[in-house]
Amino acid sequence: MAKESIGENLALLARLIENWEDETVEFKEASNDFDTDKIGRYVSALSNEANLADIESGWLVFGVKNKTRQVVGTEYGLKAGRFDLLKRQINDDTDPSMTFRSIRVVEHPNGRVVMFEIPAAPKGMPIAWKGHWYARAGENLISLSVDKLDAIRGQGQLMDWTAQVVADAELSDLSAEAIEVARRGFTEHNASRIPKKVIESWNDEEFLRHAGLITKRGITRACILLLGKPEAANLLTPLMAELTWKLVGQETAYEHFGLPFILATSKLYTRIRNIRIRLLPPNELIQREVEKYDQSSVLEAMHNCIAHQDYTRFSRISVTEYPDHLEFISVGSFFEGEPDEYALEGRMPRRYRNPVLVQAMTQLNMIDHLGYGIERMNRSQANRYLPLPDYDLSNPGEVKLTIYGCVVDEGYTKLLMQNSGLPFEDILALDRVQKGHPISDQALRRLRNRRLVEGRRPHLRVAAAVAEATGTQVNYLQVRGQSDEYCCAAITDYLKLHGRVSRDTIDSVVFPLLSTELSDDQRRNKVKNLLSKLKREGAVQYTPKGGDRGWSLR
Repeated sequence: MAKESIGENLALLARLIENWEDETVEFKEASNDFDTDKIGRYVSALSNEANLADIESGWLVFGVKNKTRQVVGTEYGLKAGRFDLLKRQINDDTDPSMTFRSIRVVEHPNGRVVMFEIPAAPKGMPIAWKGHWYARAGENLISLSVDKLDAIRGQGQLMDWTAQVVADAELSDLSAEAIEVARRGFTEHNASRIPKKVIESWNDEEFLRHAGLITKRGITRACILLLGKPEAANLLTPLMAELTWKLVGQETAYEHFGLPFILATSKLYTRIRNIRIRLLPPNELIQREVEKYDQSSVLEAMHNCIAHQDYTRFSRISVTEYPDHLEFISVGSFFEGEPDEYALEGRMPRRYRNPVLVQAMTQLNMIDHLGYGIERMNRSQANRYLPLPDYDLSNPGEVKLTIYGCVVDEGYTKLLMQNSGLPFEDILALDRVQKGHPISDQALRRLRNRRLVEGRRPHLRVAAAVAEATGTQVNYLQVRGQSDEYCCAAITDYLKLHGRVSRDTIDSVVFPLLSTELSDDQRRNKVKNLLSKLKREGAVQYTPKGGDRGWSLR
């Protein structure tokens, strides 16, 4: 539900009524209920029309009489869970998947009004409802015309590297195995609207046209990337059409995976050492086993790298396997929005760097729900007792995603989510606190009000009472170690409680917080560096002589 004030929503309603219906706004009386299938058609139509009008949203408004322009009120959505069910139904039957940007319930003096905000279709990608595209002609709901369909699909063609036709490419340059895998994915994705027998009756060229990979002008670069034979990479020169896997740790190895990408991601996944991990949930005596990495999340990460890579920079995609995490790096930048908006809000982007490639990967079932991949990976990690993924955008022109693969013995993030009813935004904030990452002022206030964190910035930490109550023991910290900020906070907190202490005592406090992969000499050197840092900052001091020799707060 939208969080805007009552006054803002009333003012918005007044503006919509004053301007009355055009192609991007529809009013319905809907006194008691309204057919979900009709709502879906309006979602498709208003989304497509908002795209063509170059505005952010269209509006479907219930509780306003069409002929008289008067607010009469509606009972739609009064039943508990009705809006959530509607959002799921819209998400399931739109293609590409989408849902409402907001649902605003306005208590107007003349009755209750419900306003559905429908995001504009992404550039280059019309929105379909149950396999059909819809549009508006004045106040009428109609099929999307060929002219409007071409107008949307043609958006950004000149800037879309993957949409360009490869002049010398032929069907013989495509892998028969890759086409067969693509057919299976296409059949699964479109099972509700295209019978399997119909798809099987298409020849390869007909299938590729329906998948959006070839046009009347020829075979696109997107088609070569996904389905091309390894030797077809020469048609994309100077692009380095490769995925590279690299193993880092006690053992080292690497391997390059070329075209076709639809097969390469599964082959690369088999190189990752995805062992099963045992964990003991709180208050249980039987251990559970989970895989170190969730296969769907790993493939989602690789497919997102392929879909959103900036191919004009002619770079490879890399997947680096460390002992406790995977690191995915692709060139480019976050094309629209920030990672948190996708993790928390399920944002659907309006624009894509490679709309033709993204559309095709959606049709081939390589990307399940556009814009929801980040949210899905976060929830998968939390549900499997593991730290949440991290996005690093600090290096300009590069996106780095980290997926952790170490056990949470008793999974306090999962436990808090199940037992305390915390919203996912607070789960995400707590995960950042335990990693020593910064959080927003608003998130910090929420966590403090629930007494889930303690300490002061930049030395925040999960409250001891929470850790004690949940009996949590985060195994990945045993491998990675706590952050420097966390270790410094542990030192100053200990000195505050115990006054002046020896270096050996400080070692005994900090050593358990450091990585288990460090030797004793490396740990002692680490503590030395931490103490030097605190001393430079004026937080601690050392008394070298006499009976009071040792470290203390300044």
